[in-house]
Amino acid sequence: CRMPLGEDGNGWKKKTSDIKENYDFKEVLGTGAFSEVVLAEEKRTQRLVAIKCIPKKALEGKENNIENEIAVLHRIKHPNIVSLEDIFESTSHLYLVMQLVSGGELFDRIVEKGFYTERDASQLIHQILDAVKYLHDMGIVHRDLKPENLLYYSMDEDSKIMISDFGLSKIGSGSVMSTACGTPGYVAPEVLAQKPYSKAVDCWSIGVISYILLCGYPPFYDENDAKLFEQILKAEYEFDSPYWDDISDSAKDFICHLMEKEPSKRYTCEQALQHPWISGDTALDKNIHESVSAQIKKNFAKSKWKQAFNATAVVRHMRRLQLGTSLEGPSQITPTSPCHGHLLRNGEEESSLRGPPHSPT
Repeated sequence: CRMPLGEDGNGWKKKTSDIKENYDFKEVLGTGAFSEVVLAEEKRTQRLVAIKCIPKKALEGKENNIENEIAVLHRIKHPNIVSLEDIFESTSHLYLVMQLVSGGELFDRIVEKGFYTERDASQLIHQILDAVKYLHDMGIVHRDLKPENLLYYSMDEDSKIMISDFGLSKIGSGSVMSTACGTPGYVAPEVLAQKPYSKAVDCWSIGVISYILLCGYPPFYDENDAKLFEQILKAEYEFDSPYWDDISDSAKDFICHLMEKEPSKRYTCEQALQHPWISGDTALDKNIHESVSAQIKKNFAKSKWKQAFNATAVVRHMRRLQLGTSLEGPSQITPTSPCHGHLLRNGEEESSLRGPPHSPT
């Protein structure tokens, strides 16, 4: 006999009152495998939030997954991590009231910039490292860090970056895990090798993200998953010319320490934060926007498709409320998903994601 959601000792308590007594539901921001995310306004404060609406029927067999996400989110309070603000339950649905982030996805903002440097990338990675170190210190491993889960808090030029989507997170059941999950291209070699792994998998993913931020294409790519996995298992990647010619040796050294095949030799978040490319002044100020943005547009077209879809409802509603340009922008709360491989959206073909310059054509 299962305990009801919220009564398993995780310290969070759901509310059973009607959520629509507290929130006005506005427009759907996105849908996932078994949830829908809605833009809503808190009646008391007129504050906008994102509410993840999960039908209980869809939870059958997946209770552990959603309980895990809730337990993780409830414990987390960090300025660079999207927060869970409240939980409601009706006879038919579970509702997670989430902080609304309206600044859009990482790649889209980079493309829209006119000026972008190593130093910008370093500052972004610094925020991510600080947030992930916080998680690791709490015994939490994210396990699915990727650019799509990195969102800007607002449309402000100096907006902070936020980490979202804890559907694959793992709390405190020891330091080693073995469940094979994550997203191809960002997953660490030890996961693919089906070896026990730890928080080092997040550091590998941060290395992959750092690589992409400096050139605009992924370090590993092949349309054939088996060949992609083979590259990752061997930690085979290059700093291709001409894309890396103007990137500092310090940046490359930083990436090499994170994308280290052997987990025991891989930098921890704490070590990475002390690297001169993050903590010192070795990150260059040369404008690399033209090259990086061109590669992002070529290699991550899917992200733009998803962004345009979700941005429409938020921007339209915020303009209607006349909230001003500082809040106008897309909200991207990624629906929870079980451990899975590469999933294509409706109407998309595998060929729409082109490989990096050095991948087979």
